[in-house]
Amino acid sequence: MKKFIAGLILGVLVIPVCGYLYFASGKAPTATADPPMPFEERMAKMALRARLQPARSLKSPVAADETALVAGAKIYKENCAMCHGLPNQPVAAIPKGMFPYPPQLFHGDDMVTDDPVGTIYWKVTNGIRLTGMPAFNHSLNDTQIWQVAQLLNHADKVPPAAQDLLK
Repeated sequence: MKKFIAGLILGVLVIPVCGYLYFASGKAPTATADPPMPFEERMAKMALRARLQPARSLKSPVAADETALVAGAKIYKENCAMCHGLPNQPVAAIPKGMFPYPPQLFHGDDMVTDDPVGTIYWKVTNGIRLTGMPAFNHSLNDTQIWQVAQLLNHADKVPPAAQDLLK
């Protein structure tokens, strides 16, 4: 029984010590070009999904009308386009060097039109840790964030005036 307990204690200590040595030795991937660590993506996505769940039910105080979508397009172009792209434009240099790669929000599968507007609002407000996505709650006001969220939620049916701004 003593050997079992000693083995258990040793086993519990070895894992954290090995983890510490892995990071302290500089072997852990830290460059954006490095592949992800084992389970890194899975753990980050799991935590984000759990955190976003309550945001799904947030209701926008800003209507998805042409005025709001045009205002959202202006804000998006000034603050978001350098990483998340513009409609019918090639991918810029900045996102090509990021890890994880930022979704191109006006292209194909990366569009967030299927995300609830509250989820988009939460992401823009708070940013996403370990992704390069900054929080805009200190640089944009609440109305501006909702305007961007409405724009992205309706990215597949942007009115012509907003499309013109996004060119």
